[in-house]
Amino acid sequence: MPQDPSPFESSSLDPENLDEAVWENDARSERDIAHDVVARVLARAGTALDEGDTRHSAHDGDQFDLEERSALRRVVGLSTELEDVTEVEYRKLRLERVVLVGLYTKGTTLDAEISLRELAALAETAGSEVLDGILQRRGTPDPGTYLGSGKARELAELVARVGADTVIVDGELGASQRRALEDIIKVKVIDRTALILDIFAQHAKSREGKAQVELAQLEYLLPRLRGWGESMSRQAGGQVGGAGAGMGSRGPGETKIELDRRRIRNRMAKLRREIAAMKPARDTKRAARNKNAIPAVSIAGYTNAGKSSLLNALTGAGVLVENALFATLDPTVRRTTTPDGRVYTLADTVGFVRNLPTQLVEAFRSTLEEVADSDLIVHVVDGSHPDPEGQISAVRTVFSEIGGVEDIPELVVLNKADMADPEVIARVQRREINVYVVSAHTGQGIRELLEAIADALPRPGVFVDVVVPYSRGDLISRVHEHGEIEAIEHVAEGTSVRGRVDADLATELQAASVR
Repeated sequence: MPQDPSPFESSSLDPENLDEAVWENDARSERDIAHDVVARVLARAGTALDEGDTRHSAHDGDQFDLEERSALRRVVGLSTELEDVTEVEYRKLRLERVVLVGLYTKGTTLDAEISLRELAALAETAGSEVLDGILQRRGTPDPGTYLGSGKARELAELVARVGADTVIVDGELGASQRRALEDIIKVKVIDRTALILDIFAQHAKSREGKAQVELAQLEYLLPRLRGWGESMSRQAGGQVGGAGAGMGSRGPGETKIELDRRRIRNRMAKLRREIAAMKPARDTKRAARNKNAIPAVSIAGYTNAGKSSLLNALTGAGVLVENALFATLDPTVRRTTTPDGRVYTLADTVGFVRNLPTQLVEAFRSTLEEVADSDLIVHVVDGSHPDPEGQISAVRTVFSEIGGVEDIPELVVLNKADMADPEVIARVQRREINVYVVSAHTGQGIRELLEAIADALPRPGVFVDVVVPYSRGDLISRVHEHGEIEAIEHVAEGTSVRGRVDADLATELQAASVR
């Protein structure tokens, strides 16, 4: 049976057109790959959010915060044409309908797919409905429209066809690029940074967290202000309607956009002062723990890796657990003990993500310092994620931006072991040291992790062998809390203690000792 000629053997092509045929074939291949990637993203297969509802265990408590957060979330199916719309229903109106745009200049198609999956998960966490997407590979982003004029027109057609009202770009757009895309597509365009900032604004609860998020949003907004019409007109510089400062005060005035910039800068300066004023309270609490020689452990890691679930499993804290990205913004510190009775603190910190906006790292620096001041970092990784190595790399990149983390001991904890691929777990175990495989949901590996934390905590450095009078029971209590007791005995003069404690406590014990 005769075979069909290959494209390169076709009589319509001569050697001069061979390069063009190869390029067209590669372009078709890239388009097919891009469509397959977007189809998998829309099918939500293996995305950054686990399939199904949030899974809770007995350690998670009543989760009242989760009920409060879910109460005002936008949902599918509510119409804006209701005759009688309550305030709650109004705030739960139609989901924003979005189209995703991904552009990758390096790396593999799998890397681009994982990034686009994460963008879809971010969009859903923000309260959007993902309708479709476009993935493009090109050498460099177009300086004018980010995608190039042809792909931008293709995107405009897609947006009009599916009825989307927002486009989310998986990258950071310049102000001119965003304006150019909006002019072509005719709907709102936001980038990955703006999307993450929106999620942070929804989830911040504490006064400090809200101030940090607002500062990050204003830093992002300032260079992206767009003015037109009256925004570009001058404010009155002289007398208006008989009022004003009169002679010597007349001038061109400032435009509305200049006025907006000045107000934003003033607000940013005020927020920085407020955040700086909140820092001493956090430092005081940290200093009190240091004075009492209480070791500090920070639970850090990628967003939605299960850090809050792990904190609950380790301590029974009952903090908020939600199947969403950046569910935790306000750090939670809980006091617990090692199996041998030593007291230490566990801090649940804000999660990280690839290409975490610089504005957020700077605004949340006071919160992230909790990691830099700890004695041990429990680095939680989502074992069910298709690219756990990428998560580890992204988190360590943020660690380097915080500074002062390099010399702190680190335990890598592969969470969600009940849903993870054994081959992925084995691969991470080969590449990393001090890896512990756990499941905060089922309790698998929790006991081994607790023992590893106890072994990694700093131990008291001074040996004491003293007899403390019965009137100084407070010192004995501190030895039980913060020291390691080898032997304890009640004698006529007082309590005989032999063991190891920190230097300050050792000095007090020696001073109080009756022999």
